[in-house]
Amino acid sequence: MDKRTFALSLAALAALAALAALAPPAAAADNKLHLFNWNNYIAPETVKRFEAECKCEVVQTYYSDNEELLAKLAAGAKGYDVMVPTGNTVEALIKGKQLQPLDRAKLPNVKNVDPAFLDTSFDPGNKYSVPYAMSTTIIGYNDVKMKELGLPTNTWAVIFDPKLLEKVKGRVTVLDSQAELFAAALIYLGYSANDTDEKHWRAAADLIKKAKPYWAAFNASSYIKELTVGNIWLVHGYSNDIFQANLDAQAAGRPFRILQGMPKEGAVLAVDSMVIHKSAPRPDLAHLFINFMLDGRNSADLTNLIGSGNPNLAAAQYIKPELKALPAVFPPKDVAARLVQLKEITAAQRRLRNRLWTEIKAAR
Repeated sequence: MDKRTFALSLAALAALAALAALAPPAAAADNKLHLFNWNNYIAPETVKRFEAECKCEVVQTYYSDNEELLAKLAAGAKGYDVMVPTGNTVEALIKGKQLQPLDRAKLPNVKNVDPAFLDTSFDPGNKYSVPYAMSTTIIGYNDVKMKELGLPTNTWAVIFDPKLLEKVKGRVTVLDSQAELFAAALIYLGYSANDTDEKHWRAAADLIKKAKPYWAAFNASSYIKELTVGNIWLVHGYSNDIFQANLDAQAAGRPFRILQGMPKEGAVLAVDSMVIHKSAPRPDLAHLFINFMLDGRNSADLTNLIGSGNPNLAAAQYIKPELKALPAVFPPKDVAARLVQLKEITAAQRRLRNRLWTEIKAAR
């Protein structure tokens, strides 16, 4: 090849490189937002409205527990843009370098969030996360059956005490979540939900093992349907799921209601936040979605349509009054004083809890 031909080849390559730089990346051609979210944690109407606004498609993948989210990422799952983990899991994701920093210039609606839920210990300055919604982990129950049986609905005893469980054997489910079930057991035993004393964890595991024969299943997803059709009468579950089960029961004309029971001993409060995965294909759409969900009307949809609690001050004016009156959704001060957010645990503590969980699942 002579020098002239070589120079022309270099010029052609340079021109191609310049064109390539101007062309959108391959991922941008795929005009989809990949949302990795909890089951039943966004209203279909809200999704459709966002798709119309961004002229894109929302592709949802679901998880039913924070541990499941972490496990999938640890196994190499990729392709997610926005995820909605709980506070302690946000902390784990930050430590594991699984998130990319937010561009606050693209999120003007952060101004709508109650300052009480910003600048948290797990993400100081909200570098990686902004609040999405809240839920409490409580008791859900069939009002007709529980009244017939004369069982209390304001204490964890109805989930853990064999004497009470005898009346509802095979009609109870608990969340398939180590963190949530251990927290409820610890609270019932008089300890903090964040207690990490090994003796107390073993006491909680023993309590769970004794109650397990009376439960129908560990269930973190289909229990909504089981409540709705009347197969299950009592659950340890998320407040927004219980709300959804009641809506479904009413829509189906069932002769009962699915109500929320707030345990007098206390319960877990989960504040779930929107984050962007480090390898998000479409961080541009991710920021657009996050800002969209921080709009007052869109945030209010989460409460009005799925019964979630709400940290968005701009949403308050659009939320239905009957929902504001539900203690499990908007806890009054006396109830809020008994709620606790779960903290991240160490790797050694996680290994111990995994061993105890394996023993629990194997127990008969």
